[in-house]
Amino acid sequence: MAEEMSVKTHGLGVFLELRKRLQSGLLVVGTSVARGPADVAVTGEGSSLRVRTPGGDLRLALPAGVALESGSCIHTPVGEAAGEELHFRLRIAVERRKQAEPAGVMETLRAKETYSFHCQGCATRLLEDRVFKRVLPLPNCNWNAIVDEWCCHPDPFANKKLLPRAEDCLLGDTFVLLARDGSCDQTLTEEVSSVGAADGQDSKKPCHRLALISCASCSLVLGEAVAPGTLKLYITQVVVEPAVGDGKLDASLNRSAFLERTVAARLLDLSNSLSSFHFSLQTPDGKVFLLLWLLNGDSIIASVPERRVGEESSISPPAPLSPSLRAAGALKLLYISCSDASIQQREIVTSWEANSIGHPVVLPLKVCEELLQVMDESNATLPASMRCMRCYEVAYLRL
Repeated sequence: MAEEMSVKTHGLGVFLELRKRLQSGLLVVGTSVARGPADVAVTGEGSSLRVRTPGGDLRLALPAGVALESGSCIHTPVGEAAGEELHFRLRIAVERRKQAEPAGVMETLRAKETYSFHCQGCATRLLEDRVFKRVLPLPNCNWNAIVDEWCCHPDPFANKKLLPRAEDCLLGDTFVLLARDGSCDQTLTEEVSSVGAADGQDSKKPCHRLALISCASCSLVLGEAVAPGTLKLYITQVVVEPAVGDGKLDASLNRSAFLERTVAARLLDLSNSLSSFHFSLQTPDGKVFLLLWLLNGDSIIASVPERRVGEESSISPPAPLSPSLRAAGALKLLYISCSDASIQQREIVTSWEANSIGHPVVLPLKVCEELLQVMDESNATLPASMRCMRCYEVAYLRL
């Protein structure tokens, strides 16, 4: 499976994963950096962890309240599975403090506040000075099926859409519904696209049409027009900010990092609220694209390629730590790409579909492809012994 990946794997330098709940961690050092356990010395220096190797020193900044327990780093032989890797187990001390939750679109929106919606691709201001009297969550995506199970009479909501009123904002799992007004006539474009049986894979599946909403400046698909005068905007495509100041966003926002953090925060929130760890990433036409299995949301990770180890010690005075040298919170996921599944993986996909495993998470096809690229790149930075678990690929999404 690893040979078939289009993403180039990186030479292993140092990989670190800490688990806050378990107060333990794993450190993996490539044998190209250190030949044996005796060549590696790990010490804690306040809010950072220093790894000394013959190739140079590496300092990893840890989140506030996390520190290495002195003398706890122990080499752990793992046999032939480790290949060209040295594994060390360690313990950490974690201060109990209230964790700041990632602030995404869902957490930002409040009633009776003024907001502006911007295109994430080019930072164009799409909707200006929107004030919502009501900001309400939509029912679970399977609410129609639940009504059928519990009602002794025909479903009164059958074939009816839940649409917002003029000053409403309705929150779905991955999108917001709001009324369209005159402020977006020059900033949004609409184009009808056919989805469904057009791909030729399932002629029995009905083909339907979507009215796609795009940014007039950069043509990024933002969502859909689900009804006349109603916009459905995906949280991976827009940035919502309080309408203060000049309302301009930093046009240099990294698309990949924004997508990674937005999806990670949403999956963690859905997992906590639904007590579910399995997710089925789907396109708007209902086609399953990715199977996701959330293992844990308390990981702190850092991955430094071989070429970066020792750079810090060659710089005087020390330069500020780059993002790659900072350990950050992340979700640990198992995933399977349904479009490129092996025979064993196809059996898992069939099992998930037959048993309705996985809470559906709907995103545009282009976004699904971008997310798969992000996860493949994460997988490529992992030690070879950690890239696969049974028939699943392993990835981390940073929060």
